[in-house]
Amino acid sequence: MSVETLASHPLLIILSGPSGVGKDAVLTRMKKLRRPFHYVVTATTRRRREREEDGVDYHFVSEREFQSMIDNGELLEWATVYGNCYGVPRAEIDQSLGKGADVIVKVDVQGATTIKKTLPQALFIFLTPPSMEYLERRLRQRHSESDTDLAVRLGKAEEEIGSVALFDYVITSNEGRIDEVISQIETIVAAEKSRVNPRVVRL
Repeated sequence: MSVETLASHPLLIILSGPSGVGKDAVLTRMKKLRRPFHYVVTATTRRRREREEDGVDYHFVSEREFQSMIDNGELLEWATVYGNCYGVPRAEIDQSLGKGADVIVKVDVQGATTIKKTLPQALFIFLTPPSMEYLERRLRQRHSESDTDLAVRLGKAEEEIGSVALFDYVITSNEGRIDEVISQIETIVAAEKSRVNPRVVRL
């Protein structure tokens, strides 16, 4: 295998973790720092929250539009989470990988499990909270869930943390240390780029 061949395979990076752990904050910071990745925008039927921008944070679509995407095979994976549908656009990933760009996809643990079955050569990174108390505080700060919904999310988070063995790497997301998380992600990517047997992803 030539040096050129070793260097030619872009990575498909699956970033996951429980709700409220800081996945969006990490990706927002990476974009601001202009880190050289293509960031896939997930489609969802969830209502847009204050300060969220369509096409940037999510593709906000109707249930009918989402069903059409499913019927036409436009989604790499999709799932219903807390009553809302989320899906990863397939074409966006395929086009970016084809251009040689490393791609980051943010999904919940259920979505990561689905992708792992079909694309095991993707790179799976799990963001975990330092404690459940930290996660509960983060979720309460969003002011977007009732106490009942919060309890459901925390219970789900405990289950998701128990699924960490599915992933290749785990990073602890500590308060106010987003840049440390980004540095760890970049270190992982650099190590993966040095693999003798590179990950080759074909959709």
